[in-house]
Amino acid sequence: MSENNVNCSCKKVYTGIFVMIGFILSGLFIGNGLKAIANQEQHVTVKGLAEREVLANKVVWPLPYKCVSNDMQQLYDEIENNRNVVLSFLKDGGITDNEIVISAPAVTDRLAQNYVPDNIKFRYQAEAVITVISPQVEKVIELMGKQIELMKDGIIISNEYNYQTQFEYTALNEIKPAMVEEATRNARAVAQKFAEDSDCKLGNIKQATQGQFSISSDETTPQIKNIRVVTTVKYALD
Repeated sequence: MSENNVNCSCKKVYTGIFVMIGFILSGLFIGNGLKAIANQEQHVTVKGLAEREVLANKVVWPLPYKCVSNDMQQLYDEIENNRNVVLSFLKDGGITDNEIVISAPAVTDRLAQNYVPDNIKFRYQAEAVITVISPQVEKVIELMGKQIELMKDGIIISNEYNYQTQFEYTALNEIKPAMVEEATRNARAVAQKFAEDSDCKLGNIKQATQGQFSISSDETTPQIKNIRVVTTVKYALD
């Protein structure tokens, strides 16, 4: 046999060996890959919602009123008279002293301003504010509906944007645990339905995330608060 034929035969043998090794390695890689896919944990991620509708447990109700006069002493007397009328109205309605905040009146000398209109009839104007801060939300709402009675005594409560009534809910921490439990329970119900539809068995919780609590209300009923929270839960599927 010639030397060329020997070299050719050796090359074929080596080539065959390399090809065989390549097939073996490829098979190992594919097998390991399929095993990894088979062993990869299946899971489902779902969201659960919990909502509560509650009555605000704190109200901040400002009652601003204005007085005008050309005499400072007369202005002071009018402020005191109006203050006493408003306080009597509140206390007769069941508001206590510790629920009432009286602010010092702000007095303006209109003639001392940079721009003085020609039609000024009263030189001095005073604005006073009495604020009710109370947990008696329903009682305050009742009084708000009766504040027109103050007009009988010549007192007009301003309805300016800076003096809007605020309703608050301050007991969120008391209902948080129950709401989180409800949201998680609702999430599990969704995951269970998904597992049944997928012919799987629902496993343990792998990860859970609690969303932030939100408190909102409608403009027509600001004393009614809607509280909601959404939890995101990942379950294993067997």
